[in-house]
Formats: sequence, C-alpha cells, structure tokens
Amino acid sequence: MAGFRSPGHAPWLATAVGVGASVVVIAAFLPFRDDISDTSPALLLVLAVVAAGVVGGARAAAGTAVVAAGGLNLAFIRPYWVPKVDAWEDWVALGVFLAVALVVGVLVAAETDRRRAAEAREAEVRALYERLREADEERARLSEEVARMEVLKRVDEQRSALLRSVSHDLRSPLATIRAVATDLRDGVVYEEPTRVELLATVCDEAERLDRIVANLLSLSRIEAGAFSPERQAVPIDELVQERLRRLAGLFRHARVQVDMPADLPLVDGDYTQLELVVTNLLENAGRHAPPGTIVRIGARPLPAAGQVEVWVADEGIGVPEFERRRVFEPFRRGEGSRSSGVGLAICKAVVEAHGGAIRVDRTPGGGATFVFTVGSRAS
Repeated sequence: MAGFRSPGHAPWLATAVGVGASVVVIAAFLPFRDDISDTSPALLLVLAVVAAGVVGGARAAAGTAVVAAGGLNLAFIRPYWVPKVDAWEDWVALGVFLAVALVVGVLVAAETDRRRAAEAREAEVRALYERLREADEERARLSEEVARMEVLKRVDEQRSALLRSVSHDLRSPLATIRAVATDLRDGVVYEEPTRVELLATVCDEAERLDRIVANLLSLSRIEAGAFSPERQAVPIDELVQERLRRLAGLFRHARVQVDMPADLPLVDGDYTQLELVVTNLLENAGRHAPPGTIVRIGARPLPAAGQVEVWVADEGIGVPEFERRRVFEPFRRGEGSRSSGVGLAICKAVVEAHGGAIRVDRTPGGGATFVFTVGSRAS
C-alpha cells in the first residue's frame, strides 16, 4: 500500500535509537554500579534492543544487542572500561544477555513485521473492497442508464409507430370521406344505388375512425394503469349480436357464422371493455377474410374452470408460429395489415385484466382463430 513503510526500511535509524537508549540506560545506572547487580541494567538494555527491533526490524535489534552487550561488559563487568572479563560466571552472564537480547529482539521484530504485514493486507483488502463497492455502484448506475436508454428507445419506437399509425390509418378513411363529401358538395349526380353505397362508405369510414381513436385512447389508459374493469353480468351472446349489427359493413364480402348455445352463462366483466375486445377481433377477422369465405364467432362454457371461452376465426393467411406471441404487442402489424397495430394489444390487456387469457391458433384449413376466456357469473 502507498505510504506504508515496513520495519526493515530504516534499520540504521532504528539502530541509532536503540544505541541511544542503551547509552541512556548505562549513564543512568553508572553511578550506582557498585551498589546494584548487573541484572537491572541488563533488563533495561534488553528493552532497548526490543525498541530497536520494533522500529527497525531484526537487523536493528541485532546491532543494538551487540552494542548493548559491549556496553554492559565495559560499564558493569569488572574490570571496568576494558573488554577483558576475569570470571567465567561473567562470561556466562554476558553470553546469556547477548543471546536473550538477540532472541527477544529478533522475535519481537518478526512479530512486529507480521503485525504490520497483517495491517497492510487488511488495508489492501479494505481498499479492494472499497474499489469493488465503487465498481459495483458504477455497474448499477450503468445498468440503470442502459435500462433508461432501453425505455427511451421503446418509447421512441412506439412514438414513431403511433405517428405512422396516425399518418396512415387516420388519413386513409379521412381521404375517402373527403372525396365523397367533395363530390356531393360539387353537385355530382349519382344514381340512387351508387349514392346509397357512397353514403354507407362514409358511415363505415367514420365508424372506422371512431374505432381507431377509441383504441388509441384505450391504449393510453392501459399504459397509464387506469383500465380496471367495472364488473357486471354480461350476456356475451347479446353483445356479439349487437357488434355484428354495428359492423355489418365489414362483412359484405364474407359470411358470418355464429355458434353459441342457448344456455350460455352470463360472464363476469366490464361490458364496454368486452365490447372492445369483440369489436377488435371481428374487425381483425373482417379485414383478413378473403371474399366468399366464412368468419366464425362462437362461445362455449368451461364449467370446470368457471369460465366462458369465446373465439373468432377467419380463413385468411393466418399467423405464423413465430408471430403468435408478438402479434399482441402494441403497434405490431401483421403481413398486409392496414390496422393501427393496437387492437390486439388492447384485447390482451382487457382479457388479462378480467383474469382470462387470449391466444391465436391456426384455423383448420387455413386462417387465424383468436380465442379468449373470461370468468362466468354464477347463476
């Protein structure tokens, strides 16, 4: 770690400290050397060796031990101030002092080294942990930024899709209405059947505009989380008949076949929202049904599940297997579709808000069959 100095980096300074401490001890005990034993100054000199070992490591401790042993010999072992030692017990005492000083100093220095190394490792671990924490915070920040960018990207894609929808799906029926209205305003004379057909076209296009705007408004409510159903008992067969009557213009080129039992139970749901589901599925089938084909709409009870199953089938080009999940995404247009791309997304949101499920299957013989479930109301 930066700023950490191991004990071995200043041995000479530590040796000087140890030698200085030894000199102080010798000077303090020198006036009393004839009245005390050699043990007292020897113990304090050992402490000087220990201090040198703590500060400077093993080399400083060894150097201080040699100097302290020499000082002990000269100042406290007779004859004074000469290196000569007369008694064997003094040699033994001097040797023991030197050995003890060296061993204690080296052991203390080693322990100090280990302690400081442990402190250095702890500091490194803390620094690494701090860097790791900072890196984790940065990763989390980048992840949030990426997620925010993804959200912005999806919003931008939906905004572009909405603009395309508005520019095409709204302008197309408006162009038809404007053309017919312009001819009528300019006094163009049509035969009665043609005039009735043109007025019916205007009505159909106006209703189509109304459905597109209603779908866009419903999608905005769904995304805002304000699309919870207000449940009541709904006769699904009557709802279907009413929708077929209102959407009759969509099926001029195809036949509609209704398959519903007379004892079909009431469903528990929001009439307006379920009406929106049936409308979108019928409109989807009407757009994709080839001329002369049959559009089938039916329902049957599912007593075991406490639900009613409703389906709308056409004999068009169908939905490829890989598209059957994505077809319910907002602004997802099928091949050759002229829709706004929000109708099926709204159907999915409404059905799931009612606790049901919706899927698309292949119609036997070709085409698409949309099936959804909704809870039945107990009689």
